[in-house]
Amino acid sequence: MAVFKQPSSDRRLAWRWIGGVAFSFLFAVLGFAFASIPGLEHLGPLACAIVLAVMYRHFFGYPEALRSGIQFAAKHLLRMAIILFGFKLNMAVVIHQGLGLLLRDAAVIVFSIWMMMSLGKIVKANASLSLLLGIGTGVCGAAAIAAVAPIVEAKEEDTAISVGIIALVGTVFSLAYTFIQPFLPVSHKHYGIWCGISLHEMAHVALAGAAAGQDALAFALLAKLGRVLLLLPLSLLCMYWMKRKKKNADTKEKKIEFPWFLLGFMLLSLFGSVVSIPKPLLNSLSSLTSFMLTAAMVGLGLNVSLRDLRTKALRPLVAICITSILLSFLSFFVV
Repeated sequence: MAVFKQPSSDRRLAWRWIGGVAFSFLFAVLGFAFASIPGLEHLGPLACAIVLAVMYRHFFGYPEALRSGIQFAAKHLLRMAIILFGFKLNMAVVIHQGLGLLLRDAAVIVFSIWMMMSLGKIVKANASLSLLLGIGTGVCGAAAIAAVAPIVEAKEEDTAISVGIIALVGTVFSLAYTFIQPFLPVSHKHYGIWCGISLHEMAHVALAGAAAGQDALAFALLAKLGRVLLLLPLSLLCMYWMKRKKKNADTKEKKIEFPWFLLGFMLLSLFGSVVSIPKPLLNSLSSLTSFMLTAAMVGLGLNVSLRDLRTKALRPLVAICITSILLSFLSFFVV
């Protein structure tokens, strides 16, 4: 009888896996739908999908029967999205036109991580959240957090909380930039670079930069691309740091998984830099990347407990607000 039960069991597992992936896709669609509502459009589909997933778990619990498919989306779709994110980075533009910005971009990353970790200690925030938020603030928001979280072995709950916080703070700051732009006594180029080296996500940079026109937007995106370019060396540094940390903690060194998906990210960046990709195809790939990243966030959001969120999120939220304010002021005068 066991011979006949095995196919049935495998079929049941397959359907549960499909159901879990479909569940993640459904919440991703809902995330995009909620992000199109006036007042929520600047928050973005990632944050909306995470909030919906958190609320679902709070009221209905984790859908255990669908866990395998949800975890697949949270892990593998996330890595595929990071790889496709490479198409957004044109390294030729960064290298030929923005090498001078790379030093400032590197300084922004170092400052953001150092300040978040320092303030995190002062306000007694969770160290993992402080590190992830520092990386997200310094590099490129949710994408950077998602890329580095597996390397530093962050909990999925911490990753989801970090993405939600950085989406909220980045949205507030980008709207603030847009509001004060007409009153700033600086050129559009200065304003654009300031947006690019100080705001959190690519979408936040685009929102604030566009307020001063196309020239400001171009410089804003150029400055932001430099920070995205530094994601790979930062990830390798994190990997080295984790190896040293484990080696010092244990007599036997544990193996750290190499982030191969980041090499895919860089290869697609190189490909997109030397091959002219039609704009409609590039836009489609960008939409696919955003959808996959949003679907991956659903699995992370389901791991968040509202009870833990209240106790863990407030202190890092205070730290990232102070860090972002200091970064905005300092970078304005450095540009």
